[in-house]
Amino acid sequence: MSDVLMRLAEVLEARKAADPESSYVAKLYAKGLDAILKKVGEEATETVMAAKDGVPERLVCEVADLWFHTLVLLCQQGLRPEQVLAELDRRFGLSGLEEKARRGG
Repeated sequence: MSDVLMRLAEVLEARKAADPESSYVAKLYAKGLDAILKKVGEEATETVMAAKDGVPERLVCEVADLWFHTLVLLCQQGLRPEQVLAELDRRFGLSGLEEKARRGG
């Protein structure tokens, strides 16, 4: 499963050097962080709305859009999905309440 994330991360990294007129992702990168953050926020809202609508196929599509744009954000920030997966792995087996307390939240 994580292989898909890694392959997508490689494509997203390559788009950093692409002409903004040739690629949606390159165009997002060219617009900068605020445009990427706006897109992540839009996709998060659409994900919430799809969940409320109760149509499983729509929810899957919206989560895919959210994950995609979150990966664009990670890549733009010089981060990799492996780092997120490692953090999730680190938390595995911890109580959610315990993890939250460790982070001071």
